[in-house]
Amino acid sequence: MAYDYVIVTDSTANLPEDMIEKYELEILSLNYYIDGEEHKGYIKGEKTDMAPFYSMMRQKKEITTSLVTVGDAMDLLENIVKEGKDYIYIGFSSGLSGTFQAVSLVTDSLSQKYPERKLYAVDSLAAALGEGLLVKYVIDNRENGMSVSENADWVVNHRNNICHWFTVDDLFFLKRGGRVSATTAIVGTALSIKPVLHVDDNGHLIPMENARGRKKSLDALVKHMKESVVEPDGQSVYISHGDCLEDAEYVAGKVKEAFNVGEVVVRMLDPVIASHSGPGTVALFFYGKQK
Repeated sequence: MAYDYVIVTDSTANLPEDMIEKYELEILSLNYYIDGEEHKGYIKGEKTDMAPFYSMMRQKKEITTSLVTVGDAMDLLENIVKEGKDYIYIGFSSGLSGTFQAVSLVTDSLSQKYPERKLYAVDSLAAALGEGLLVKYVIDNRENGMSVSENADWVVNHRNNICHWFTVDDLFFLKRGGRVSATTAIVGTALSIKPVLHVDDNGHLIPMENARGRKKSLDALVKHMKESVVEPDGQSVYISHGDCLEDAEYVAGKVKEAFNVGEVVVRMLDPVIASHSGPGTVALFFYGKQK
C-alpha cells in the first residue's frame, strides 16, 4: 500500500518484523556492545537468536549501549524525504536516552533543507513495548486517514496515556545502571524484594513500590492496570519480558481474566533495553488515565 507518509521509530520499540513489513515502518537501530564488539539492536529482515545474549547477561558480562548515531539517522530519514515522502518519527523517551535529541536535530536540519516536506520528530516519553504500543496507535490513526500533522499532535496529547508498569527479578542490573543504590540491591536481594517501577510523565524510570517475592510483583502489575486502565474492552495490551516467557504469560492470563481486552502481544525485550533491566524483567503496557 502506498502511504502518504512514513512512520519511523527505534529498535527499542521492540515491534515484530511482520508488523514492520505490513505497515512499511522504518526502524532506527540503537547499538549494544559486548566485550567492545558492536552489535545492532535491529537489522531489517534479520531474526536475532537472543539465547546467547541472555546467557551472557546471566553471567553478568559487561554490556554497554549507545544511541542512534546522527549519521545513521540522516541516511535513513533523508532517503525517505528524497522519495518525496513526509514522515513522523516516534522516539525513545528523552528521559532515558539521547536518541530523540539526536534524531530531532536531524529532522530540524532536513526541514530546513526540504521546506516543502512535513517532517515531525515526537518524543514518545516511552520505552520498550510502551513505545511500540504508541506506534501501534499512530499506525491505526494513519489507517483511519489521519494526516501526518494531526498524528503528531495526537501523540503529544496522548503519549502520557500509555502506562508502563514493570518489575525485575535481579536488582544487579538496575544497580549497575544507577537506577537503585548498592545498599538497596543487597538488602532487596537478601529479602527477595522485587521492585515495581513505572515510567513517569517526563519519561523517567521511577520505583513505585516493593513486593515480597516474584508472584506478588507480577500481580502488582495487573493491580496497577485495574487502577488506571481506560476502556479496556477490545484494547491492545503489550507485555515485554527478559527471557522469562512463563512469567509474562502468567501476567497475560491475569489481564485476560480481569478484562475483556483485544490482542495481548507478548515479546522478548530487545538487547538494548534488556541490558539495563536484566533477565527476568516483565513489563505491562496499556492505555490508561495517566502514566
